[in-house]
Amino acid sequence: MPAPSVLAVYAHPDDESLAAGGILARHAAAGARTAVVTATWAPDSHRAAELADALALLGVAAEPRMLGYADHRVPDSAPGKPRFCDAPLGEAVGRVVAHIRDFRPDIVVSHDAHGSSGHPDHVHTHRVTLLAAHAAGRPDLHPVAGPPWRPGALYLSAHPDPDPATAILAGLVASVGKRLHTVPAALVGAAVDIRPWVDRKWAAIRAHRSEAARSRSLPALLGGLPAPEREVVLGTEYFIRHDLVPARRGRRASVPSGGTA
Repeated sequence: MPAPSVLAVYAHPDDESLAAGGILARHAAAGARTAVVTATWAPDSHRAAELADALALLGVAAEPRMLGYADHRVPDSAPGKPRFCDAPLGEAVGRVVAHIRDFRPDIVVSHDAHGSSGHPDHVHTHRVTLLAAHAAGRPDLHPVAGPPWRPGALYLSAHPDPDPATAILAGLVASVGKRLHTVPAALVGAAVDIRPWVDRKWAAIRAHRSEAARSRSLPALLGGLPAPEREVVLGTEYFIRHDLVPARRGRRASVPSGGTA
């Protein structure tokens, strides 16, 4: 059975590599179609160029799909454009619907309701993507966004607790006064072992050079870990499964390659 196609929708350049770089690399290597929608930063910005480099390392053949809104905390990230959280909700949802209908993915991946760090852009991206994933399959909603397409499931990046990787990561971000938002381990429906792809994932994270240069950023903090600990943190990607197709008796929605539920 071929690996399902994946559309990742994340808030900032680097979120895709940190949260889902492993499954993007794994699915791309298996011949599946993969693409990434990024909510913030202008398409002609330095971070857009870094995003393109990261996606190339992950094997994502498609060009970055950038909504071009401003980062909540960096208004000049998209000059003349509203902050993502300030844009009309219907407009933002309709634009993500258009990407879903254009790419026609089997699954969509995005932030969970906490957005891991609680960043307003992460939380809003979750909200917009959840609405768009449901709306994309309805011809009566956003009719100008293209023919309807309903993905099989939405997978939400999460950090289960208890979990050894979560414990390391929580301590790491706490060292700079930040908090990792976790979910009960029982809520996690897919734990994907991406250790064969962890070097590629780490290279993609480091391709976001401007973020890696900031001492308090997650890429920089990960760079300070011993390699074995970093592999523990990056080697498994966890997702909450949100089904979009009514389940048939005895049948389950597709899971990312290597997933267990």
